[in-house]
Amino acid sequence: MILVTGGTGLVGSHLLLALAKAGESVRAIYRTKESREHLKKVFSYSISEEEAKKLLEKIEWIPADITNVTSLKKAFKDVDFVYHCAALVSFDTSQDSRLRKTNIEGTANVVNFCIKNRVKKLCFVSSIATLDKKPGEKFLSETSFWNKEIDHTMYAITKYGSETEVWRASQEGVPVVIVNPGVIIGPGFWDSGSGKIFKKVQDGLKYHFPKTTGFVGVDDVVAIMQKLMALPVKNEEFILVSENLRFREVFEMIAENLGQPAPSKELKPWMVFVGWVWQEVTGLFSGKEKQLNSLSQKSLFEDTFYSNQKISAELSYEFEPIQEVIQKTARNFRKDFSE
Repeated sequence: MILVTGGTGLVGSHLLLALAKAGESVRAIYRTKESREHLKKVFSYSISEEEAKKLLEKIEWIPADITNVTSLKKAFKDVDFVYHCAALVSFDTSQDSRLRKTNIEGTANVVNFCIKNRVKKLCFVSSIATLDKKPGEKFLSETSFWNKEIDHTMYAITKYGSETEVWRASQEGVPVVIVNPGVIIGPGFWDSGSGKIFKKVQDGLKYHFPKTTGFVGVDDVVAIMQKLMALPVKNEEFILVSENLRFREVFEMIAENLGQPAPSKELKPWMVFVGWVWQEVTGLFSGKEKQLNSLSQKSLFEDTFYSNQKISAELSYEFEPIQEVIQKTARNFRKDFSE
């Protein structure tokens, strides 16, 4: 039996589809009925609605929360393999305690059950946010370790804390693999993650920012995770990045595929600073989630390049070009918003 946490998120939902199509015995945890129902749409991107319904019915669904030990007990019964995809992503400082509880304590709970139930292997979805550049280093790789001397966002801190918990599992005899994806692009979640970019471009986004980072398609992330779980690879960490691109390039590709004008104005540091100050002031009264903090605004203007040589060599794997990933994602976006 395979257990998937975070099965109603971007990576988890596409992973469930792949596992179900492969005929695997799959169990997934969920928190709300609405999030579970959304998977019908995600599945129907590549198969018919009737097939999607049949595959969803083959998945064993358990209402549970990784921060609730009691609810997890039933979910781990007779489980052999675990894909831990559940996480909270936020850069709002008011969410710091939730980030710690979900990402660190939640992962600790998953790890404890993996150890107790002697699962055969654990695959954890982390982030490139846990990697720091060494002096003189151009491309970050799996040897680019966390630097505790520099400032990090709370999201990065909690993902690093999650990795520490997963490595604890390896020390207790549970084989583990950790994947560190770049910005993941894929369809189905237009109000979160990279999906927001498609909505903003469709709505007439005017500005871009001069940052380079790593991007990867969700199908590549899912395929690699499955391959790593099937092979005797253990206690290893892999960066999953298809291409290092400037956000301007990505915005332009999305705009082209949506038939919209590309953002033509470049954000300047002073603009972001003013926006951050305005957000801090209005946030006192509106209660809205903050999209920027002092660290995230700084990162908007920093280029970071990532190497995918380790995973490419390990699996002889060729990543799907981001242009093709965006084409597929945009096609599904247009379909969703034309209905």
